[in-house]
Amino acid sequence: MTTVAPFPLVEIDGAPRARGMAYGEQARGRIGASVALYAAQLDRFGFRPDDVGRFSGIFLPRLRQWAPDLVEEMEGIASGANVDLSSIVLVNARTEILQLARREKGISDDEPDGCTGAAILPEATRNGRLIHGQNWDWKAECAETSVVLRIRRTDGPDLLTFTEAGGLARSGFNSAGIGITANYLESDRDYRGIGIPLPFIRRRALEAQHFAHAIKVVATTPKSGSNNMILSTAEGFTANFECAPDEVFTIYPDNDMIVHANHWQSPVALSKLRETGLRDVPDSLYRDHRVRRHLSARHGDITIDDLKEALFDNFASPFSVCRPQIRKEGGNLSATVAMIVFEPAAGIMEIAPLPAKNGEFTRYELTIEDEILERAEKAVPARERPSISAQEKRWSALS
Repeated sequence: MTTVAPFPLVEIDGAPRARGMAYGEQARGRIGASVALYAAQLDRFGFRPDDVGRFSGIFLPRLRQWAPDLVEEMEGIASGANVDLSSIVLVNARTEILQLARREKGISDDEPDGCTGAAILPEATRNGRLIHGQNWDWKAECAETSVVLRIRRTDGPDLLTFTEAGGLARSGFNSAGIGITANYLESDRDYRGIGIPLPFIRRRALEAQHFAHAIKVVATTPKSGSNNMILSTAEGFTANFECAPDEVFTIYPDNDMIVHANHWQSPVALSKLRETGLRDVPDSLYRDHRVRRHLSARHGDITIDDLKEALFDNFASPFSVCRPQIRKEGGNLSATVAMIVFEPAAGIMEIAPLPAKNGEFTRYELTIEDEILERAEKAVPARERPSISAQEKRWSALS
């Protein structure tokens, strides 16, 4: 394996516009590359540069109502990165904008945002702490256009998230022990209306002080298209939410874990809507099975390294859990861009860029609230109750 440069850490705090400015200044190069990536995609579809503003304008009025503080933060990002606001909206609504653009031009989608995610309850892990993570499958170029964002907040929990540069959030956890990962789904209900773009929903979930509030954001916010989100808490619980634009279907852990790829699993969902994504991601049907089988064999003794091993699975490569770079029919270069694993009770996240060719992980840390650590200890099964070590607390305090 070769070594790939780690994702840079961007740390911000303060009021929305100030933290956005700091974000834009620190990640200016990557933000510019991120904007250029999606602007070029629209160009290939036959759109002009001013169409970026037109598509962004579809979402901005509703976003100003739903999350004025996050729009203010995006304005700060744009100013700090020396780009216009519509470019930052493009990054944060790229799933929705690219789908609307394809539909306008009658272009089929040959590059769905893949991913295989898993969350493992304390009952199944060696140290009795929840483990959560995923592989993010998307454009290989995003290995050069993504960052890790650590946000210090005075009005809620701090948060640590992996995201595309200029984005508000993707995968991660907060100092209240709440974690989230997300992956592509598709149904016949998609894009009949305009909802809230997914990064805003993930960011709001990571801003929640209580797990119930994070669930409310994921389960009740209207969306433009389908998506799957796994929520977890260091207190020892996880649930999966298969989201249609107007309805959410909940899946609970089986054998003390949730594993989800890119096809609908809820029997209730499949009785009410039509799965339309498998034509693009048929490999989803074995990717989640491969990860689940690997983890189940280690039940009661699962570690974060076991989750990594499961996510490195290369069965049926290149259409595998861990995807090497492959050229899709439309010319796009697809890959597992990042493997992200985290253990919220320990305050750690580890990420490997382009893991099919790079086995090196970088560790990022976040201080977890003492009350959450105490609750996490109580969640440990009676068979074993290791305390959160003083060393781990020092690691978090230094972050």
